[in-house]
Amino acid sequence: MAKNDKRKAASSPAQAADFPGREAAARGNGEARKAPAARNPVKTGGVQSDGRRRMTIDDIRPGATIAAARNAAGNPYLPEPATVVEIVPETHNIKSFRVRFDDEAVMENFSFAPGQVGQLGIFGVGESTFAINSSPSTKEYLQFSVMRTGEVTTALHNLSVGDKVGVRAPMGCGFPVDEWKGKKILYVMGGIGSAALRATIHYTLEHRDDYEDVTIIYGARSPEDLTYKYDIDDWVERKDVNAVITIDREVPGWDKRVGFVPAVLEEEQPRPKDTIAITCGPPIMIKFVLQSLEKLQFTDDQIYTTLEKRMKCGIGICGRCNMGPRYVCVDGPVFSMTELRELPDEM
Repeated sequence: MAKNDKRKAASSPAQAADFPGREAAARGNGEARKAPAARNPVKTGGVQSDGRRRMTIDDIRPGATIAAARNAAGNPYLPEPATVVEIVPETHNIKSFRVRFDDEAVMENFSFAPGQVGQLGIFGVGESTFAINSSPSTKEYLQFSVMRTGEVTTALHNLSVGDKVGVRAPMGCGFPVDEWKGKKILYVMGGIGSAALRATIHYTLEHRDDYEDVTIIYGARSPEDLTYKYDIDDWVERKDVNAVITIDREVPGWDKRVGFVPAVLEEEQPRPKDTIAITCGPPIMIKFVLQSLEKLQFTDDQIYTTLEKRMKCGIGICGRCNMGPRYVCVDGPVFSMTELRELPDEM
């Protein structure tokens, strides 16, 4: 999700260190070697007018991922260099970026749990937190979907295929998909919130026999605001998925549901027995979805959401994502409602 645009100061070339809450993912050799030159030199930093130096791609060591540098001291903010291999326009203000790590060993060994996130950034500009929304089984690329909202996301939207980016991933915890086996799965999402749940949807559909009914309720303001239309076509065609696609207001030519997501959820009347509900979307939507789930007699331990929009540094250092005693970036971003009830109400 395109959130938390922030500026990034200069860093010295060093390997990244491991931190709690991270799964071992990529195992590059961590040896220092010169990175490929960036194709987008205007975005690679250098000395600014105020004398501060911005990070450039020459500061990066390929292979110095969190897991590869587990036992090495160094700079935990140092990203892994990657290349944009494909850009998919999703809506008028959302693009999906498919990137590959420049170190093939890192790419080959990278893994993540559905629901985990990463920091995607441009050297000399900054980075932001986004859900990794490619399928966990995909080894060709990582996909991040970016809504244009601020400085970093605008710079990302200006990228072209072949440009260089920095990636710090995976971060946080994923959804407990193994614990959900044998359950019915209900996805309730709106707008760009689909990005945070897309990898989990892919996982459950790729392991379809492990779950009972799968229902996907997805809504947006208009047909043009629906993301992943190629996924929607697949969901609608599948006989083993109940896909309910809705828009806020009726428009000519629209032959699917019309109505706000919480209202459509109540109309569908999903039964709470043995069902897990996962929701993500605009905060106002989530608020009313939670109320609707309560009306439908879902309990807190059956409801999950993700709060990656609150993440800043991603590794539990800056403290800006804390909710009471918990750090979203280390203890989350995935939380059950049971866990959230124990924290200050800051949603």
